[in-house]
Amino acid sequence: MARIAFVGLGRMGQGMAGRLLAAGHDVTVSNRTAAACEPLVAAGARFAPTAAEAVRGVDAVFVMVSDDDASRAVWLGADGVFAGEPALGAFAVECSTLSSAWVAELSSAVRERGWRYVDCPVTGLPDAAAAGRLTLLIGAGPGDLQDVRPLLEPLATELVHFGPVGAGTAYKLIVNLIGAVQIAGVAEGLALAERAGLDLEQVEQALASGQAASPQVVRNVRRMVADDHADPVTFSGRLRRKDVAYAMRLAAELGAAAPFGEVALGTLDDLLASGLGEVNESAVIEVARRRAGRP
Repeated sequence: MARIAFVGLGRMGQGMAGRLLAAGHDVTVSNRTAAACEPLVAAGARFAPTAAEAVRGVDAVFVMVSDDDASRAVWLGADGVFAGEPALGAFAVECSTLSSAWVAELSSAVRERGWRYVDCPVTGLPDAAAAGRLTLLIGAGPGDLQDVRPLLEPLATELVHFGPVGAGTAYKLIVNLIGAVQIAGVAEGLALAERAGLDLEQVEQALASGQAASPQVVRNVRRMVADDHADPVTFSGRLRRKDVAYAMRLAAELGAAAPFGEVALGTLDDLLASGLGEVNESAVIEVARRRAGRP
């Protein structure tokens, strides 16, 4: 079994670290808020107050945080990963959804230290993380993927190798951009249905079983109809907005137009401006209702 450090124990990281622990690995956990480590320590994990201490002598470092700023702090901070000393040739497995530019910079810094970088954002919700049913979106060299695969398999039902480092992140930004467009579209359609006097529960059922159905549409339309955005927060508007902004930045870097993405980003900007960025992203229905002129 491997020695693993897991840094970042939010809704996703908790379940992922738990899966590695259950698989028999020697797991050390660290988090900005130490209390988040307590359930995993009770289950057998070691606790480290800093990332630098967590990575001492490990074979792999997993990181799961919210954005570029948090990732920079974890890796580059005074007590960050780069201040520690993992084993020679250790894996750096970055599971966060980050910008392509930061992944390129970070992976270069990792390789300069003689470590191996695996671009490994994920799809799936917290319940899937806890059950080991994520899909891992991987960018890595074939040899590195072969060597790290035994550490990844407890986390997922599917590992999709998109190509070299950065390819997994590119796909994750693309798929989250598509999701944002779908969610904005279903919110607009539902607001129009409401204005037209349709029975929203019937509309929900028809959408869920019709041609427009997708996991994003089905999950969010139910919460939109129920006006149920507070708990549980499976994915907040703030995080969705962050991912769309990173995707739009990637589009700009590639010289590609993304007009639907611009609309989705503007809708999410309105959501955050209305103070609803921390509740579930389904709250975007309130933006659509205001635009439609809710009676």
